[in-house]
Amino acid sequence: MADYSKTVNLPKTEFPMRGNLPNKEPEMQKWWEEVNIYQQVLDKRKGNPSFILHDGPPYANGDLHIGHALNKTLKDFIIRYKSMKGYYAPYVPGWDTHGLPIEHAVVTKKKVDRRSVDPVEFREKCKEYALSFVEKQKSQFKRLGVRGDWDNPYITLLPEYEAAQIRVFGEMVKQGHIYRGMKSIYWSPTSETALAEAEIEYHDKRSASIYVMFPVKQGNGVLPVDDTYVVIWTTTPWTIPANVAICLNEELEYSLVETGGRKLLMATALVEEVMKVAELTEYKTVAQYKGSDLAGVVCQHPLYDRESPIVFGDHVTVDAGTGCVHTAPGHGEEDFRVGQKYNLEVLCPVDGKGRLTAQAPGFEGLFYDDANKPITEKLAERGYLLKLNFITHQYPHDWRTKKPVIFRATEQWFASIDGFRQAMLDEIKKVKWTPAWGELRIHNMIADRGDWCISRQRIWGVPLPIFYCEKCGEPHITEETIKFISDLFAREGSSAWYAKDVHELMPEGQSCRACHGTEFRKETDTMDVWFDSGSSHKAVLEGRDDLSWPADLYLEGSDQYRGWFNSSLSTAVATKGQAPYKQVLSHGFTMDGEGRKMSKSLGNTIEPAKVINMYGADILRLWVASSDYQSDQRLSDAILKQIAEVYRKLRNTFRFLLGNLHGFDPTSDRLPYEQLTELDRFALAKLQRLIDRVTKGYDEYDFHQVYVDLHTFCNVFLSQFYLDVLKDRLYVLPADAPVRRSAQTVLYDMLQALVTMVAPIIPHTADEVWKHVPGVTEISVQLADFPVSNPAYADEALEAKWDRLLELRDVVLKALEEARAAKLIGNSLGAKVVLTPNEEVATLLAESEELDQLFIVSQVELKPASADVSKEAKLHVEVEVAEGEKCDRCRMILPSVGTHADHPELCSRCVDIVREHYPDVAAE
Repeated sequence: MADYSKTVNLPKTEFPMRGNLPNKEPEMQKWWEEVNIYQQVLDKRKGNPSFILHDGPPYANGDLHIGHALNKTLKDFIIRYKSMKGYYAPYVPGWDTHGLPIEHAVVTKKKVDRRSVDPVEFREKCKEYALSFVEKQKSQFKRLGVRGDWDNPYITLLPEYEAAQIRVFGEMVKQGHIYRGMKSIYWSPTSETALAEAEIEYHDKRSASIYVMFPVKQGNGVLPVDDTYVVIWTTTPWTIPANVAICLNEELEYSLVETGGRKLLMATALVEEVMKVAELTEYKTVAQYKGSDLAGVVCQHPLYDRESPIVFGDHVTVDAGTGCVHTAPGHGEEDFRVGQKYNLEVLCPVDGKGRLTAQAPGFEGLFYDDANKPITEKLAERGYLLKLNFITHQYPHDWRTKKPVIFRATEQWFASIDGFRQAMLDEIKKVKWTPAWGELRIHNMIADRGDWCISRQRIWGVPLPIFYCEKCGEPHITEETIKFISDLFAREGSSAWYAKDVHELMPEGQSCRACHGTEFRKETDTMDVWFDSGSSHKAVLEGRDDLSWPADLYLEGSDQYRGWFNSSLSTAVATKGQAPYKQVLSHGFTMDGEGRKMSKSLGNTIEPAKVINMYGADILRLWVASSDYQSDQRLSDAILKQIAEVYRKLRNTFRFLLGNLHGFDPTSDRLPYEQLTELDRFALAKLQRLIDRVTKGYDEYDFHQVYVDLHTFCNVFLSQFYLDVLKDRLYVLPADAPVRRSAQTVLYDMLQALVTMVAPIIPHTADEVWKHVPGVTEISVQLADFPVSNPAYADEALEAKWDRLLELRDVVLKALEEARAAKLIGNSLGAKVVLTPNEEVATLLAESEELDQLFIVSQVELKPASADVSKEAKLHVEVEVAEGEKCDRCRMILPSVGTHADHPELCSRCVDIVREHYPDVAAE
């Protein structure tokens, strides 16, 4: 019996079926480094229009989490795509390396006492710790397949960066935006430092909720004095010792309520609620006043021999409490503003560690939170506690230590937001924000933002370059001192501030502008780390020859509207009058498969390294592409398995294309468009539409749409239709048959287009495929151009015709499936279909050739149109068992099998092919 297998064009490829990504990807990355693919890509695009994505610096403290992987992968998609589109798109990664967490790690993990160690030595240990994690995170980012200038990243602790930051500060001083003042600011007792709004997050906290009666001392002819009290409500009993006033709203109505022999003043709208909470059922209103009528009333402090006058503020509402607000300017932002208005004492009886001082007699030495109980007990003992409850509410916490913060009035350095607020609001309108709601979010943040506290009570950071006159205490900052310090830091780094004496840190001949003193001391505070990273546009975009200012794009998590997006905008507008970015793109956060926030305590975190070791980086990257990243996205083992299956189908598509292009030489074998079959021209038209959709998706950063389009095209159009239909001619026809060359021409175009379109998302696999693509000259797909659709291949009439044929094909496939389920046939080649069309589709089918290949059956009988077939049904299908025997070569069942003596196992078509092209194969 003859062996006909050698006469069939079975797919041949060295491209393996299994990716084995965890083992192969490191080899590919090693090769990328050996050929310096990053530089090769830049060199190819040099001189072209640039696209600058400025990297927001992750914090160098710990291994990468899944949020890092999401962020860096999104950036890598964009950079790779822009490069393939012809842009000069360098990518300079960066790291944020100063601040409390690193100090804390050195103290706790390295067992270093920062108070007993020389500052320079302590800073050196902090630097070593930070750089160790820079290197660790760098290797992890590279393993993820992120392409960039990893040999020359920007790091905020490097001398040239610190020098640029000093120049930003100096320019803001020059513009009049920097000042020193006493304000009530966020203070972290656990970190012993001031905090900015960007360093605050809110968590539930259980707090005492007390209603306190302040006895009226002077009624000013309006309120009675005897047994009369103004009732306040607070959830911070520890601030009662700092009370200096009670704030009302001039426009609200207040009631004097008599109950149990006492008269209590509170907002009329809140009387019922307060009485209910205080469990006072017997009461009556004896008088009512407009808030402004109560001007001049003075109360007695319930604990100390101190007056507490009535003042007014618009922040007083009837949303909660009593409408009479306990006011302690030393412990509240609004309280501080009211205090300034009324020239109230700024009393702050709490030190940097959160302990009450001697200014709170009877409670000194107590930690503020521990003082709540004894203060409340003292109020009750003196008869001024109306009610004690407990509530759980959202309360500000230090985002690093996760401990509650307090408001504390201290002298700090500030950037005056009012000095450039409107300019920032104007610049926001010029930036493209994605998602669109980002514009309103940052607008509201800037519109409502208070002045920026930029000083921190830390050692590990960039020092505030400020001197103080020893004679009069006046701050001393000049253009000369700024230049001197920035130049010094550029040479030696900011530790020089701690290593050198004052006279070595300033140019000669300096004298105090206020008193002409010539002796100075240096500031001990450092800059807020948000000032560090917020200066990156100056240090990096302006400091590198291959970058430019402003950046085309900033891309970070949505928490950065109050963080890096915000601080970068502030420093840029304050110094240059313009936003440092043209576009801002933000992403959400990663949840587990059930939609819960990932946390170590829940045990639901997924580490990128583990995913990569199990599945490969390309699987993790494909997950990023599949996610609707602008919202919160989910990740779990089950989701990763689904993504791995999608990857398998993509890989199999490439394997099929490569296998069926074995021996195909695109320079000599491809056919011109006009010689392609109708089916192949239809497929080519569909490919052009795919290129346009995918390009639009990349351009709009809609990677989920790119993912869906590519997956659908490969899995539905190709796998379930086009490639399936092609198998007969690819495998059975002679290698150089025009119809087969027609198919290969389109397969080749599809292969090149698909591998370049997936390259930004799964670069390891794309480069692996590229090495097998015939005829390409670039050593890497990263050096190839992104495909552009060809209008000459668009044929709407042809598409419309074939789309109708595919609808009819679905009808036939459904009938075949029913016949298979009924065990009438095995696979579809065992079938003959008898088609009875209606008038609408009869001509379409009659003019269509090779219907047997379209439906993948052995035989098709087309009957005349029938009026019995409805317009909706279009086609009646009968499935019969195919007549004849199975051909050993093409596997079709045909009557002609067995009619040729020299090849009795073949059908007539295969006999003709074997006779002409394989004469040595003879029947035994």
